[in-house]
Amino acid sequence: MGNWVNWLLVIVGVLCAAAELALGALTGFDLALVGASLAAGGAIGLLTQSWYAGLISAAAFAMLYFALFRRWLKAKLYVKDQQSNVDAVVGKMGVVTKRIGLRDCGLVKVGSEEWRAELVQPADSAREVGADVQIVSVEGVTLKVK
Repeated sequence: MGNWVNWLLVIVGVLCAAAELALGALTGFDLALVGASLAAGGAIGLLTQSWYAGLISAAAFAMLYFALFRRWLKAKLYVKDQQSNVDAVVGKMGVVTKRIGLRDCGLVKVGSEEWRAELVQPADSAREVGADVQIVSVEGVTLKVK
């Protein structure tokens, strides 16, 4: 069969890695690492002048990746959806540290942070220091509370 099999492995491997780059790691690096396995197998085949060694080593590298490293890599690449501090405060309870008047802003402590706050509906009664309030929304740096 000759060295064309090994060259084919190298070319397909490089094309897989290039496709991964073009896709922007959309496949979670699977395509790039399988491509690297193919290219490495082809390189070994070229060094040993054996198409059989090239195919066997490419298959062995790919199997090693899927059997041992894929789960570890996926765990490292997993991104948890975690709310930022602004999104995380909506729905929480806070304690008034500066009176919130009908038309006046006050301060509310949520966790360890203190936020500027105003009433959701100006018709609501004022909230005095020490009162518990619920955060309904955030507008800029101001909490809307009830």
